[in-house]
Amino acid sequence: MTPAPRRAQCRPAALAGVLAGVLALAACTTDPAPATAPTTPVAAPASWKPALADPRSWAPHPTTAGGLSTVAAAQGDRLLLHTGHGDVDFWSGVNLGSTTPGHSPGELAISREEYRRWFAQMGQMGVHTLRVYTIHPPAMYEELKAYDEAHRDAPIYLVQGVYLPDESYLRSHDLFAAGPTAAMDAELRDASAAVHGDLTRAPRTGRAGGTWTADVSPWVAAWIVGVEWDGYATRASDARNAAKPLHRGRYFANTTDATPTERWLAARMDELATREAARGVSAPIAFVNWPTTDPLRHPAEPLRSEDAVGVDADHVLPTKAWPGGTFASFHAYPYYPDFLRHQPAYAKADDPYLAYLLDLKRHFAPHMPLLVTEFGVPSSLGSAHDGTNGRDQGDHSEQEALAMDASMLRSFKDAGLAGGLLFSWVDEWFKFTWNTIGRQAVVDGERRAVWHDPLTNEQHFGLVAQDPSRVGRSVPWESRSGVQRVTVDHDASWAYLTIDLDKAPTAPVRLGFDVVPGGLALPGGSTRAGGAYDYAVTVDPAARTATMVVDGAIDPVLLDGLPAASVPRPAADGWSLERLTVNRPFVLPLTGQHSPAEFLEVGRLRRGSWDPAAADFDDRSTWQLQGARVTLRLPWSMLGLGDPSSRTAVVPRDRRPVAVPVQDIGVVVDAGPGGRADLRLRWDTWNRATHTERVKAGAQVFVDALADVSR
Repeated sequence: MTPAPRRAQCRPAALAGVLAGVLALAACTTDPAPATAPTTPVAAPASWKPALADPRSWAPHPTTAGGLSTVAAAQGDRLLLHTGHGDVDFWSGVNLGSTTPGHSPGELAISREEYRRWFAQMGQMGVHTLRVYTIHPPAMYEELKAYDEAHRDAPIYLVQGVYLPDESYLRSHDLFAAGPTAAMDAELRDASAAVHGDLTRAPRTGRAGGTWTADVSPWVAAWIVGVEWDGYATRASDARNAAKPLHRGRYFANTTDATPTERWLAARMDELATREAARGVSAPIAFVNWPTTDPLRHPAEPLRSEDAVGVDADHVLPTKAWPGGTFASFHAYPYYPDFLRHQPAYAKADDPYLAYLLDLKRHFAPHMPLLVTEFGVPSSLGSAHDGTNGRDQGDHSEQEALAMDASMLRSFKDAGLAGGLLFSWVDEWFKFTWNTIGRQAVVDGERRAVWHDPLTNEQHFGLVAQDPSRVGRSVPWESRSGVQRVTVDHDASWAYLTIDLDKAPTAPVRLGFDVVPGGLALPGGSTRAGGAYDYAVTVDPAARTATMVVDGAIDPVLLDGLPAASVPRPAADGWSLERLTVNRPFVLPLTGQHSPAEFLEVGRLRRGSWDPAAADFDDRSTWQLQGARVTLRLPWSMLGLGDPSSRTAVVPRDRRPVAVPVQDIGVVVDAGPGGRADLRLRWDTWNRATHTERVKAGAQVFVDALADVSR
């Protein structure tokens, strides 16, 4: 959620007439305007139904200790929320970012209407806890207060995050430098004022501005400060600041074995507590952590950066003057780091991920609760890492992902953890991940927010989907025989082709895509469709399969930093199956065993429906064959587009990414005895995101889990 500068934005021009063979997209002028169109919520009738009303009162029922009002407090290894029906010791909810399609996170672009709609949906689903990462615009607090006042017995509690505004420690290796320290103290001051409705600050790039007047402090259940700490930078900062003194504040203090980073955190948490105490309130305060900097040792971890240093909440403790206490906050997922799969004790467990969380719980017990403040798996075509028990970092349908999320949440409750907050409420288009960033590396990173990549798993964690809007169809090919018609359509994720033949195909149907200079003959020995192509699809009716391949010379796997020996060799005809690298090769430190690179074969296309209303809906589906009609939807990224919105392809040259402007894409359809078609796809560039919103398929299982863990 790193703040980012505002991008030049454009408003849509009227669509020109769509010529034969042309895909038209909204053209943009340079006039400043919002980079996203108004969202159209789309109901998915079968995806979920509102949770049954809880007859118990969840209204805040604060206690007073030491003159401070406390609506929540840590007690031993329990995190207690004081409500009208008693103390709740398992917190469930969701995380909410700060942006929408078409915007970078620093723009904080969520509208008042979206906050209002989302809070209503959260309440209907039984969400009791909302975590945000930074100070949101005043509208969020106003809408949250309005919702909670209107639902006094079923409010949504807030876990307010305070993000580190200045991450220069990553370069300077000095967390104690004036920049990070002063920026964090100022942000803590402003965050405290914001939740009490007592802040005015000017707009500035990367942060919200305005006047905050809504006091939501009665529903502030906890605070989480900081970021996911970089292992190497944190270790270097600790070495640089070894002589810094322990912090001994009124509300938070270090133990004698605290590291410099833990000393810095104690001072920041004490600063926030001082601000809150001055207003007469106390709530649990924690800092962000994740497995990379957990306090445990992981001798089976193959990457030194993932076990370089520990940051331990046990070394940053509240004093008796702070009744809210503290807790251990962890972003923890079932697929990373690799020690989850290779540490012997975890590998032997029925659930290696839960075994790790129980190790953490034992470390902090019996005096500190463990709250999993991020967890989940994405519903994406692409994946970035293999996980435990099939819970990979992607390659899940929406139904599978949400069932896994529900199962994990229930397991946290059964294990006696303090709770779990799902990442995340809504999909985020601006995100990137390690195994697709190379395919976009030479394109302006700000443009990621105006298109939605099915291969980039990080964009698909939401409980709510932000689907790109479809553009009007065109018919670039018509004939009286053979390939009778080709209809094309597209959106900000996919290119769609519907191919109508004169009869159901019995031989393979092959498509070639000419995107950049160079290329190969179509696979399968076809000579009828001359020319050279960079990407190809073969639909085999007899085998009921479809595969997509890329010219091995421009295989994007070459951009993944693999040793040459690890890159899959092209077939004899020069084509390579489209793949995503999900792990580079490494050596297991405990055994010396070499683990080869791991791949996801995204080129083995998935047959099925991509209509959310269909019973067999699978958001990863890419092809259909019904009688004489072949339908494909192909990710722009699998056609080599590093940014379809600017018509820019990215291909490897000498294993480095090179941007190639694309005016159009030549397409050939070779249906064998069924004839052939030649067409060109052309589309206008765009700077505006248009999308619809829907709750994802399979949401009901997560709604049910929220109800179960809240009983």
